[in-house]
Order: sequence, then structure tokens, then C-alpha cells
Amino acid sequence: SLLQEMTPGITATGRENVNIVQHGNSLTIGDQVQIVLSGHSLSPTKMSVTTTQQGLPAPPVRARSKSPKPGKCTAHNRFHHNCCSPERKRTKDDIKNQSAKNAERMRSRSRSNLLSGSRQDLRSSRTNLAVNGKGSISEKVMTMDEMKELLSCNQDLLEQFVLENTDLETLERWMQKRAKSLNQPIKPARGKNKLAKWKYSVNTDKRSMLEEMTTHLVGSTNKGQIMFELASCISSAIDADSVNLYLVESEGQLCRFVPDGSGLPRPDPQPVRSGTTIAAHCGKVRDIIRTTNCGKDPRFPDGVLGCKVLSKVLCHPICSEDEELEAVIEFIKEGKGSAFTEDDIEIVNSYLVWGGVAIHYADQYSKVQHQKFVNEFLLSVVKSIFQEMISMDTLIVQIMNQAQKLVNADRASLFLMDSKTNQLYARIFDVSSGDKEDGEVQQADKDLRDKARFPIGKGIAGYVAETGETLNVADVYKDDRFNPSIDEQTGYTTKSILCMPICIRGTVIGVVQMVNKKGDGEVFTREDEESFKTFAVYCGLALHHAKLYDKIRRSEQKYKVALEVLSYHNAASVEEVEEIIAEKEQLLEKNEDISSFSYYGTSLDDMTKVRKAIFMFVDLFGLERFEYDTLVRFFITVKKNYRAVAYHNWAHGFHVANSIYSILKASPGIFSPLECLAMYVGAICHDLDHRGFNNKFMIDIGSPLAAIYSTSTMENHHFNMAINILQQEHHNIFNKLSPDEYKQVLGNMKHCILATDLALFFPNKARLTNIVETNTFSWDSPDHRLLVETMVMTGSDLCASTKPWNLQLDTVEDIYHEFYTQGDREMASGRLPVPIMNRFHRDEQAVHQVGFFSGICIPCYSLLSQIMPTVSPMVELCADNLASWRKLAEERRQEKTTD
Repeated sequence: SLLQEMTPGITATGRENVNIVQHGNSLTIGDQVQIVLSGHSLSPTKMSVTTTQQGLPAPPVRARSKSPKPGKCTAHNRFHHNCCSPERKRTKDDIKNQSAKNAERMRSRSRSNLLSGSRQDLRSSRTNLAVNGKGSISEKVMTMDEMKELLSCNQDLLEQFVLENTDLETLERWMQKRAKSLNQPIKPARGKNKLAKWKYSVNTDKRSMLEEMTTHLVGSTNKGQIMFELASCISSAIDADSVNLYLVESEGQLCRFVPDGSGLPRPDPQPVRSGTTIAAHCGKVRDIIRTTNCGKDPRFPDGVLGCKVLSKVLCHPICSEDEELEAVIEFIKEGKGSAFTEDDIEIVNSYLVWGGVAIHYADQYSKVQHQKFVNEFLLSVVKSIFQEMISMDTLIVQIMNQAQKLVNADRASLFLMDSKTNQLYARIFDVSSGDKEDGEVQQADKDLRDKARFPIGKGIAGYVAETGETLNVADVYKDDRFNPSIDEQTGYTTKSILCMPICIRGTVIGVVQMVNKKGDGEVFTREDEESFKTFAVYCGLALHHAKLYDKIRRSEQKYKVALEVLSYHNAASVEEVEEIIAEKEQLLEKNEDISSFSYYGTSLDDMTKVRKAIFMFVDLFGLERFEYDTLVRFFITVKKNYRAVAYHNWAHGFHVANSIYSILKASPGIFSPLECLAMYVGAICHDLDHRGFNNKFMIDIGSPLAAIYSTSTMENHHFNMAINILQQEHHNIFNKLSPDEYKQVLGNMKHCILATDLALFFPNKARLTNIVETNTFSWDSPDHRLLVETMVMTGSDLCASTKPWNLQLDTVEDIYHEFYTQGDREMASGRLPVPIMNRFHRDEQAVHQVGFFSGICIPCYSLLSQIMPTVSPMVELCADNLASWRKLAEERRQEKTTD
């Protein structure tokens, strides 16, 4: 074909196919280029050119052609004139030379050809060629270099195609790329500015511009500093001579930002309103303003703050996502130079879009860091409150020092309200870390703190205490509420104050104030206020906690004093101890059988019972591991800690201990020495400080004991009283036991004393009954042994039911006397007592006792006798008394019938 002969030796490479289709005198390259050749009639030809940037060779594609006619050469084509003529036979070199000439002639002609038709026409032409083309079709692949050579030889064609099919922005971008590859700057046409550089720059140029801007923003956590760096970048991009940044630091107020280290004084804030400066008006209308600083516009007659030179001004507001004004940027061009254009505004907007993202994330990062600091601060406050049991002043000083760091204040004070005098007084005043390297907190002298007392309503702190409002005063000497007397006394100059009330349950209890934010001209911000609000909550919590701690500490001291007084009056006197110690030999002689189940020492006085109790203890455990003097003090003190109530008194404690003594003597070897010790001491102490009322009554009247012990109220109190006696000086009868033995004895003691609560008797009895009935009881099981101990304690507590009938009647009379006393209290409080405690049901005593014996006493002793047959006399005596009560109940019933 034509192009095959024009470009001989083309090889296949790459992956992109460029189709070249020839029909008649037109040549179509790809989808868009059509070449019309004049003077030749070309046969239909199609070529596939494959190019690649990698330059990897591809298998050659041979063009299909018809077999040559006989008598013609194999290279015969339309350009081989007379090559097959018999008159002259041409050589191979002649054919190559002629082909080269023909190809050069075709190249020169093609450059003069005209292009015709639009892109749609080209597509139509290509379609027509594809449909109507006839003749031989051949394919040839072309390398990228060969394609470039083809286009370079047809620059008119390339130029015409580009002009008709390429937009201006693409041309600008190509121009930027070409200039960058040649390292040559491009000067914009006259009248153009930097917008063209931004708008038409390539991605790498934009990236470098944004990276330069971001470099200025990175490393700054202060939002004002970040905005100022961004404004400086934009100022340089639009050739502004200077830039001013105004921040909204308080509602309705603009304050010009002064960079750190500039040494410039901090200007006064200006209100956001029209009629003053350009920046204030821009913040008011929240719109872009492009004007001059001539002072003739009534909207902003003051022009640019501090600028007296005629200037061109571009003012741009910056708003938050909530449409709240955050800042105003003011660009200035001095002199009579060119004014700001629409393109400058577009550049500013372009920068602010990317800069806004940077500011947003920097702001978020700053908030996260600040929140992290606040969280760490609050954690330290909570640790101070709940981990360190220190004085109130020390706790508050530590918290105030943390608050100073929170808002970067120079000093801090805490004023509490004196409700009696209606004044504020300085509990913590002038706390400052000063210049100490270790940051140790300090506060003013006591004399100065005493002078810092003033009525509520006076001064800024007094105003906050009176109204409960938070005050943030940037310049206190311009505020009429400020009381300068404190500065006069201290010699310290107060500039700014952040003052906030401290409330507990909606009542103002004090005022905390931060004085002078550190930094040149710095004032407390809204962010400081928000952080300080959180602090005020925890400060109130700390104050409340500190007050409670002071109350608890005072209560503990009062408790210790009361315990000391109680111990003095309830402990054994020296005379009583010496008297019994002197009788040691005589006391330890056994002169009567007190181990009998029928023994009941009702005729003995209290001190004789003490002597008998000591005798039983020594008889059971000896004196090898116990001190006799300590035993005497302990038993006398136990006797004194029983109240003088009708039944649950010292005599009852002695009788229960005697019952334990009788059981242990009758069943030697069943219990270990430590178990016996716990049961005996538990029995003698099991009703210490009994008030004559049962657990339900103590709960109903809201007794403090019921608040301390929610279950088995009185039994837990009895055990606690026993521990208190053991802890008194020279009263610990277990002082020679090992730690493990001591722990075991106290544990068993508590178990035995709690077992005297009849509410626990029924579940204990049910468990033990099930074990006995299933024949699984074993003395080797600790759990089974503990259950037996509970039955022994309950049986001993009810031992009056196993005494002779006459003693039984006397004891029941004492019990009912105590019951009726509680019933009277219940009726006095408007509650109806149960019949057994109602004196108006006195005639039902026998019936009550029959039920008591049948439901509790007999089942207890019967179960115990199955495990320990030696206690069977208790069952027999109890059964005799039950029969007597039944007989008496029947007599009472008959009397009622007769009446």
C-alpha cells in the first residue's frame, strides 16, 4: 500500500492501535484526522498502527495481498511503471530508488493538502470508508517514534487539528508543561494576573503551591496563628503589600491579631458594626468588600484601622459551618497601583478552600489536644478527691493549681460564702506557682487571707456570688464592679479576671477566680470559659467531698472519744479485777456440779456469775495459753456491756454459756479445742448490748444499727461489741494464739453468734435434717460441723425451755415482760404488735408457748440428739415442759369456755 511503501520496515510494538484507513484520494488516521490527497487515485487501504511507550516488540503483522499475475514481479504495485515490461528489465536497486522518490513526492504533496469536515464529518467519512471501501486491505503496525516522525512531517495538519478540537484551558496547561520542561517562565499576557497561574497550572504546580502554604500552617496549634499564616500566603499570591487579620474573641467584638514575637502592642477590640472601619462593616454584612481607603464611604468612614495612606482594600469574611463569624482578612495595596480584581477574589477563594480544610483539621487537632489536657486534668482532680485523704485546704490548693494550668492563669483564688455574715471570705487566696522550678503551689499569708473578706455584691467576685453568673473581664480597671482594694493591699496588678460561681445542688457556695492570663496582652477566651465550667463542677465536688471528709474525720475523733469514755465506764474496774485475782485459788476449786443440764443459776448475783464463767473457761481450756488477769478483765467487761433489760441481760448470757459448757463436758472430743473456744466465748458474748427489741423492730424504727447491718441486725452488733472488748487494752484473751488460730476462732465466733438469729434457724435445721435423713452426715466435713455448731448455739440460747418447770415459768415471765415493752412502743407509734407481744393477749401465753415449743424447741433438740445422743436429757426436759404448757393451755381454754 501507499503508507507501507512510504514507511518500509515498520514493526509492531505496544498496546494502543491507531487505525489508518485509505479510500480513494482520502486518508483517515484514527477517529479524527482525514487527509485528502489530490492528483492520485488511491486504492482502498486499511492500516493498523500499534504504539507503546515501553517500546516492546510485537509480532509483525503481514498484509494480505493477492497473488501476482503470471509474468509480473512480486514487488509490482501502482508505483512500478514498466517494471514488468519485456523491453527493459529493472534491477532491485532501481525499484528501491524509485520507491524512495515516490514516497518523498507524496510527503511534499500531503503537506499542501487541505483538511475538510468537522469531527462529525470525519466520523461519517470513516463510516463511509468502512462501508463502501473496496479493494485490497493491508495492515501494518507503527512504532511511537515512527508515529512522531509522521506527525512532525505534517505539522500543518497537527496545528489545524489542535486549533479546531482543543479548548483554551488544555492549551494553557500544555503551555505550562512545555515551559516547565524547558525551565522557562511564562509571562502572562497584558492585563492578566496570578489567577492564570493558579487556574491553568498543572497539578504539580498546584501541589507545590499548596505544599508551600501547608508548610506555613504545620506546627501551629493556635488558631489565630494558623489563620495569620494562611492570610500571609494569600497576600503574597495576590501581590498585596500588607494584610490584617481580625479575630472574633468575644461576641460582637473584632480584635486584630498580633503574631507572637512581633513586639507590637495588642490593639483594643472594635465592635462588629457599620459606620466605623472596613473590617467591622465586612464582619457585619459578612460579604466580600473591594474598595479604597479614602474615608468617603459612609459605611466605613474610618477605613483601615491605623492606615492613613490611600490604599486599595480587599476585605474577606471567614465564617464557620454554623455561619458564625470567626475572622475577617483585610488585604491592602498601598499607593496608586492596580486595584484588586475579580481574579484576585477567585485566588483568595481558592486558597481559602484548601486553607479552610487545613484550619479545620488544625482546629480539630487543637481541640483534641486541649480535650486531652482537660481529661488529664479532671483525672488528676478525681484522683485527688478519691485517692488522697488529705485536709480540705491541701486538696483545694492542689486543684486550684491544676486549674491555673488549665486556663494558663497567673494566680487563682477561692472565696467561700459565710451565710451567717453574708460575706465572702478567702479560703484559698493568691495561689501561685511563682517562679519555682518544681511548680510547688503557695498561697498568701494568713493575715492577708483574713483581710480578704468583703460583703456579697461588692467587687467582681461579690457580683458573681450574688447573681450566679460567669464573668470574663479583659480589663478590670475599666469595669466599675472591680474592687481595687485587694491590689492595693497586695501590690499586685490585676489586668484580666475569669470568675465563676461554684454551686452544690443549685446553691452558690463559693466563687473561684483566675487572674491575669499569662502572655503579653493575653485575655481569657471562650474556650477558657468552657473548660473552666467543667472545672467548676469538679471544684464543687471537691469542696463537697472535702467537707464530708472533715465531717467524717471529726466524727471519727468524736467516736474515739466516746469509745474511750464508754470503755472507761464499761470496762472492769481495778478494784473488781484485784478482788477476783485474789480469789484465784478458791475460785478454781469445783464446789458444785454446774455441768448438769438442769443447772440454772438464777439465785447468783452478777459477780458470782462472773466467777462461775471464769471457772468454766479455765475448766475447759486451762491457763497454759491464756493469762488469768486478762480473763478476769474480759469477763467483768462483758458483764458490764450487757444492758439491764428484762431477759436479754448478763444472766441470760451466763446461762447460755453454761449450757455450752454442759454440752461440751457431756461430749468430750467431738469438737476441736478452737471450736470449743469459739462456741463458749461466742455464747458468753452472744447478746452484748441487747436493747430488748427484736431485729424487725430495729428496722421499723430506723435504728442506726439497722442502717449498718441490713440482716441479722442485733446479732452482727453483738459480735462487733465482742470485738471492741477484745481490742481494749489488756482484754485480748486470744493474744497467745497464732494468727491462723486467731482468725479461725474469730470466724467461728461470728458464725456461732449469728446462728442465734431464729430467722437462720429454719434453713439451718432443714439442711442438717436432709443430711441426717439421707445418712450422709460426716464429722469429717467442715460444713457438717458448722451446721452442728449452729444447732448447739440455738439449743443453748433456748436452754430455759430445758430447765425445771418452776424455773421455766419465772423465765417466761421475764421474756413476756420484754415482749410487752416492745409491743407498747409499737402501739405508741401507731403500729399493731403481734399477739405474742401484745399485753392485751396475756391470757394466750400458754397457747403461744405450746406453739413455740412444738415448732422450734422440740425439733431443735430432737435433731441435735440424733447427732449427739449425750444431749438427750435436754429433749426429755423440754418435752416435760411442753406437756405442762399444753395442760395449762387447756385449763385456760376451759376457763374461757366456763366464763
